Amino acid sequence: MSRENAPDVDGQATQEFVTRIGTRIRTLRKHRGWGVQQLADAAKLSRRMLTDIELGQANPSLATVDRVARALGTDFAALALPQNGAPGTEAEGTLVWEAADGSTALLLAATENPRAELWRWTLAPGGRYDAEPDRPGAQEIHHVLAGRLTLVLETGPRVVGPGQSATIPSDQQYAYLNEHTEPAFFMRVVSGA
Repeated sequence: MSRENAPDVDGQATQEFVTRIGTRIRTLRKHRGWGVQQLADAAKLSRRMLTDIELGQANPSLATVDRVARALGTDFAALALPQNGAPGTEAEGTLVWEAADGSTALLLAATENPRAELWRWTLAPGGRYDAEPDRPGAQEIHHVLAGRLTLVLETGPRVVGPGQSATIPSDQQYAYLNEHTEPAFFMRVVSGA
């Protein structure tokens, strides 16, 4: 079973997010005049997985959504954030990922040129999020507001405490981990993804 189709015990994309991106992906694909197979090939996905994403019936990884966005000539934020003019969306952002333990990832805003995304994360005690590598050269900045965040990197773990910041290359396999008894609240800026 592929990662995209596997049940995610650590969390999953929210249904609102999955429905929104599915609709936008289908609209953009049709606007380009592409069939499902053509986009699936361009995004390096199975036809079945892409169909499930478009129908809002899949739990795609955030990296999978990013690959589909790039294949369509757009970016993750353009698929994920509410359309301009939706009331209250500027302050609220979009809940993209959540876990049963209360961990969440909220995409707050994004820029186009240069590409950057601003996220607010909550990671419950014992919570973990495994990320997939971004494009070569991509980076993330993390600023911990409260609690402690462990960045699990190929070079080893790095703990970031309250009021501290860290920058990491995100073109590697990495994870966020909260090994402590208090929730970790942190901001995340992604550039070049």
